[in-house]
Amino acid sequence: MLSSFPLLLSLLPAATAQSWTSLPGSLFGSSEAWGSCASASWPQSNVGQPLQPQTPDAELQAMLAEVDPQRIQNIVTTLTDFGTRHTLSNQTDPVRGIGAARDWIYKEMQTFAGSNGTSNGTSNGTSNGGLTVEIQSYIQPVAERISFPVKISNIVARINGTSDPNRTYVVTGHYDSRRIDIMDYTGDAPGSDDDATGVAVVMEMARICAKMSPAATMIFAAVAGEEQDLYGSNFLAQTLKNASVNVEGNWNNDIVGTGSSQPFSPINNYTIRLFGASALYPLLDTDDELETLGEIGGENDSPARNLGRYIAEIVAGASQYINMQVALIYRADRFLRGGDHESFLAAGFPAVRFTEAIEDFTHQHQDPRVQNGTQYGDLLEFVDFEYTARVARVNLASMWSAANAPAMPLNVTISTLVGFPAASESTPLYEISNDSQFNWMTGNDPLVAGYELVWRPSGALQWTHSLAVGNVGTATVNLSKDDVQFGIRAVGANGKKSPAVFPQPD
Repeated sequence: MLSSFPLLLSLLPAATAQSWTSLPGSLFGSSEAWGSCASASWPQSNVGQPLQPQTPDAELQAMLAEVDPQRIQNIVTTLTDFGTRHTLSNQTDPVRGIGAARDWIYKEMQTFAGSNGTSNGTSNGTSNGGLTVEIQSYIQPVAERISFPVKISNIVARINGTSDPNRTYVVTGHYDSRRIDIMDYTGDAPGSDDDATGVAVVMEMARICAKMSPAATMIFAAVAGEEQDLYGSNFLAQTLKNASVNVEGNWNNDIVGTGSSQPFSPINNYTIRLFGASALYPLLDTDDELETLGEIGGENDSPARNLGRYIAEIVAGASQYINMQVALIYRADRFLRGGDHESFLAAGFPAVRFTEAIEDFTHQHQDPRVQNGTQYGDLLEFVDFEYTARVARVNLASMWSAANAPAMPLNVTISTLVGFPAASESTPLYEISNDSQFNWMTGNDPLVAGYELVWRPSGALQWTHSLAVGNVGTATVNLSKDDVQFGIRAVGANGKKSPAVFPQPD
């Protein structure tokens, strides 16, 4: 495979914005409709229509065009140059260690906010769009992978929503790094890909959004302590939960620097993996809930997976402006591994993880060295800044769309009367049809113009069909609940749609 690598790389110039969608492995290369699969043609129905991904408006197109690979390169380079960003490393040295990285990120974020404030964790900058920046810290006592009490600091930039400020969307990347020995906090740990690239995504999104005014609140957070045990993200997620903030999604970016790892295929440079947890993770509270979930086949319709479907759909609709595809993977994270999104999942919030198409373990969690002719280490030279820029556009398009769509519907249920066998001789005919009836709460959300029912065959990854049902709180359709998975989502007057909500038995 190594001998063919140069040949494969030579194919990349042909993978332009116009041609990458036809590469082997592209989700857009076939003549099939978006989200189609072999089982999507059954059951046959004339209800609704094949789902068409929502497309970006002129405002979002302009925002996507602002993503700058050179700025991303500058961020990753600067973070790499701090030598190590280990959570236990020096916090007072101005040029080396996690403290220097923390202070630099904070000051950069403040420039986005248009402030001359200092990096003391108390002075907040504010932009015309309402961006504020702060350092949120706590002292982590001795614990697993923490050998002495240490200050854990998150740099948190926020734009409060103009219409629904308590509804919040959070994008994260961790700025700490590590070596092979997780407790070695003095040796070089450049962490260019893991996870300076994720921080670069967060910072570039903050810069672009700083002058904007989203309907819901957006948080851009560089968190620490990930490698030691998700300490910073857990502090952030629990802080939001304790404040009763309605977090409708966490976009976590961790190792998003290259699509050209071995074994290489040209489509990898245009693919980002998205990991979405099932409804079984974290485990449900009671055995009764678990039994019901298994009975109705809802394990693949968790809030996290529906957030993943939403992101994949947004990116599909904006593919010509993003030049990337999202590979939705039914796992909480990579096999038996974890990340900061799991802190949000544990707090009860929908959360997903982005990671490059194929990881290169010679350049991850490695001490920088040349051994037997192989270069090891998470070094700057192995980061593709154009790729990371495309990942930033994936995040920006989907999170901005969610923040300007209506909130997700509440109390979505499916009737346990309609579409079931008769309970008695007097059972009405409409109840013993194969119809499915849904109900949900309508409120005072000024962004809502109506609601949409979406569905897919139970074996399909993505929603395949949709039906606009109007600005109502109930809908009955001639579709059997036995054969397909359903969701209800809100639709705004601007055409932006919320992630879908899986209906629970009433």
